[in-house]
Amino acid sequence: MNPITIGIIVLILLLLVWGVSMYNRLVSFSVRVDNGWAQVDVQLKKRFDLIPNLVETVKGYAAHEKTTLEEVTKWRGAAMSAKTPEEAMENNAKLSRAIVNLFATAEQYPDLKANQNFLDLQAQLKDIETKIAMARQFYNDTAMKYNEYVLHFPSNLIASMFHFGRKKYFEIAEADKAVPQVKF
Repeated sequence: MNPITIGIIVLILLLLVWGVSMYNRLVSFSVRVDNGWAQVDVQLKKRFDLIPNLVETVKGYAAHEKTTLEEVTKWRGAAMSAKTPEEAMENNAKLSRAIVNLFATAEQYPDLKANQNFLDLQAQLKDIETKIAMARQFYNDTAMKYNEYVLHFPSNLIASMFHFGRKKYFEIAEADKAVPQVKF
């Protein structure tokens, strides 16, 4: 074999090793993003499990606040049955707004606000919301790293060749960015 043939073979092997390395890194990043979403999903499941108890407690005190309770139940069901992360993100934003309305409704009932069961459920929900926020942050951080790698040259060549697309961030809906008004 002449030196040119050996050089070409070495170059091809180096390119192959480089391509496999880039591909494996993309797969690792993608798996981390999926894991991040799974962590969000676990916390959302805890929230979904807690909401019926909260709704039942409020029902006992606020029977005529039917529409508020129906909204919470409706968006909980929609969020639980979401097929894609994007659909889950959208429905969970609506569920969050409905929960805020539920707590605003509860403010009108002093006996409910003093009920120990309601206070416990409210504290549990607050804890879960904190964990959801942390899980969302982890998901967004891993999605950012993945997206950077998908967009950077030369890894973008392998990403496009094997159809690694960008991941969507878990963002706050425009309606949720407004500061809630507290009135006494």
